[in-house]
Amino acid sequence: MVSENGNSAHTSPIVDRDSRPGEALRLLVLGLVLICVAALFFLFGDRLDEGFRLGILGIFAMVGIFYLFASVIGIIRIAPRSTSNEMSRALLDSSGEGTVVSDERGRIIYANKSYADICGAQNPDQVRSLESVLNGDPEASDAILRLGEGLRSGMAGIEELRLTRSLSDAANKAGNWYRIKTKSLKLEDSKEPLNIWQISDISGERAEQERFFRDLQLAIDHLDHAPAGFLSTNSDGTIAYLNSTLANWLGIDLGTFRPGVLNLSDIVAGQGMDLITSLKAEAGAARNTVIDLDLAKKNGQALPVRFYHRVQTAKDGLAGPSRTIIINRSPGEDGLSEQRAAEVRFARFFNSAPMAIAAVDKDGKVLRTNGPFHKLFSDLFNQDAVDRHLALETVVHERDRDAFRNALSSAVARQVDIAPINSVMPNDENRHLRIYFNTTADESPEAGGEAAFVYAVDTTEQRAFEAQIAQSQKMQAVGQLAGGIAHDFNNVLTAIIMSSDLLLQNHRASDPSFPDIMNIKQNANRAASLVRQLLAYSRRQTLRPQVVSMMDVLADLRMLLIRLVGPDVSMKIEHGRDLWPVKADVGQLEQVVVNLAVNARDAMPGGGTLTVKTRNLEASEVAAFGYRELIEADYVLTEISDTGTGIPAAIREKIFEPFFTTKDVGKGTGLGLSMVYGIVKQTGGFIYLESEEGKGTQFNIFLPRYIPNVTAGLESTDVGELASAGFVTAAPAKPAPSMDLSGTATVLLVEDEDSVRMGGVRALQSRGYTVHEAASGVEALEVMLALEGKVDIVVSDVVMPEMDGPTLLRELRKTYGDIKFIFVSGYAEDAFAKNLPADSKFGFLPKPFSLKQLAAAVKDMLESTQ
Repeated sequence: MVSENGNSAHTSPIVDRDSRPGEALRLLVLGLVLICVAALFFLFGDRLDEGFRLGILGIFAMVGIFYLFASVIGIIRIAPRSTSNEMSRALLDSSGEGTVVSDERGRIIYANKSYADICGAQNPDQVRSLESVLNGDPEASDAILRLGEGLRSGMAGIEELRLTRSLSDAANKAGNWYRIKTKSLKLEDSKEPLNIWQISDISGERAEQERFFRDLQLAIDHLDHAPAGFLSTNSDGTIAYLNSTLANWLGIDLGTFRPGVLNLSDIVAGQGMDLITSLKAEAGAARNTVIDLDLAKKNGQALPVRFYHRVQTAKDGLAGPSRTIIINRSPGEDGLSEQRAAEVRFARFFNSAPMAIAAVDKDGKVLRTNGPFHKLFSDLFNQDAVDRHLALETVVHERDRDAFRNALSSAVARQVDIAPINSVMPNDENRHLRIYFNTTADESPEAGGEAAFVYAVDTTEQRAFEAQIAQSQKMQAVGQLAGGIAHDFNNVLTAIIMSSDLLLQNHRASDPSFPDIMNIKQNANRAASLVRQLLAYSRRQTLRPQVVSMMDVLADLRMLLIRLVGPDVSMKIEHGRDLWPVKADVGQLEQVVVNLAVNARDAMPGGGTLTVKTRNLEASEVAAFGYRELIEADYVLTEISDTGTGIPAAIREKIFEPFFTTKDVGKGTGLGLSMVYGIVKQTGGFIYLESEEGKGTQFNIFLPRYIPNVTAGLESTDVGELASAGFVTAAPAKPAPSMDLSGTATVLLVEDEDSVRMGGVRALQSRGYTVHEAASGVEALEVMLALEGKVDIVVSDVVMPEMDGPTLLRELRKTYGDIKFIFVSGYAEDAFAKNLPADSKFGFLPKPFSLKQLAAAVKDMLESTQ
């Protein structure tokens, strides 16, 4: 009820039962007691003693005075309601929200007029609890049940529900919305809590909301079908909204589009994202720009557009959301003229160029740039720097800025044939640049003050590749030299070792010259070991690969490695699960691990930790290492790391070179790591170094995963590979001490080195063989013709003048198909793979060899069943 002056008038509650009946009852009892006492005094007062009567009256007088003062200060309340209670009731009485209060037994204590109006109650007798009013309505029963259970649990609740009828007017069939709230109230002087139910008609509020949503839906519909595209992004670059126009242009199905799933970078083609991300606003501000770029359609086609882009930055400096209006600049859209078509072509050419481009004025200030420019110089330039026309010379190192200014001056002066300059990034000297200059012939005002174009190309990868090629060529040249020296040196060593063996046959151990002969042989064998290291580096040594597991190889080496590294170095070996097999020469593989372990020990003179780890490396993980030569394939990775002194950067590129060593004179040959490098490469693997001075060193060895019936792809063809392919049936082996090496067969020995041939002839003749000799393949054919093919076995060198060993084998097999053949060589040449037929069977004896080894190889081949 509202008064005429606009103030809310007090509206009496339709039900108001005092919730505190104890106060009135106590006053009534007190009154009855006083009346009874007064009656007793009147009837029996003359029988009481005067002093007693006065005492009783005094007590009553004191009680009355106490009650008077107690009521004044509020200890005892005569009226059941205070002023604050009156105010609270007045607020409830005048509230437009219907309120009903009941006790736990369901008895209604209070109901305001609004409640009666909402529920359609005309008098107090018609007022019922809200549970009773809505109990039979199926639309409200679930909500009332939840609210009632909440009250019994002492919890407040709120529900909104829609009824097909109005509670106040049964004839009104229109739907009404109601909001119901409940809470439990516990009074200080009441043992039982009170239940408060409040109901309000929110039909008008709901109608307003529905009208608002209709308007919003209409606005979204207008935006969706606008002739321009629109999108908004979140701070992380994900697309929060895009309209139907843009979705149709890009071929995106809005039915499956989900906000926050698609990124802006997913629909921007080429280097356009670099232009977008370069736009930054100040903290707490927004910034606008216009960008011409291409979007990527769903079918992969490019869509030329113009971005009217607005970005925001939060007060803390973090990137905020962005809003973008997009204009389609495809031919035929919006009456695109030839001039606009030319603009599109230029924008696409400018932004899609694979090099960084900047237009500068006559002072070298940046006027505009393309996407690759922002990508290349993102640490130095952003869109703000471009807008402020900063000097472009800041992109090169200080030492090259004079050359940059001179070249730019030449371009401004419209000179041609300006030589490019090479420089490095000012903040990273490991990143190389090549910068080109070109003048502009447009002096019109529309050119915007452009005086020259500057093109920059990141040549870091190119420089690194050139350095890598140069290093590879140097390593290859050194390897060829080492291999050639080793091949010739093997012939010398073979002659020395066989001559020593012949001398030892004629000298007993008691002879004075016997120790000298033994010393010659021992030093020859030591030299042979160095030759094997050279052959390992040049990748021409003889390997006998077999399928092995790195776990087994390291298990066999564990005790040896522990003894090698000594007590001051802690040894750790960690294996990955289910290691793939590899195909390698076990002995050579062990030599690799031993050499690296010894080097690690020497790098930790004060002790430390040597860790060997193995794991499988799938092809998808290879790129993460960043090694340029490493081919994407499955590998077994072995990591050998130490906590030693590390390797200085100046010598890291030289550590695999032969004869390079950092050890003192006499303490190292410089062939250890070069041999490791050669063995790994010849096995088809890769080895890389990672080291930081003072923080230790790690070698990463990548060995190809062995897959049966699949070629491993080794880089060089050697006897080990031929053996694995089935070409070789006999291999050199140290004969057992009790083996009979004598024979009566006819042997043709083909060797171009006279000393080696003479030693071989004497060695075989001493074992009972009939030996014929030839100095070349051509001479061998003549000997075979003279002997009418009556030769049991041919022992031939591989590399000879006029006709090499494989060619001799091929010619002999034409006439003498079943003849037995043994190749002798310091390493296996590629002629084995190129010149031999697939069904060739032969033996092999590596140089240098002793007389006993030569006799054993001949004996084994003669007794073979081929």
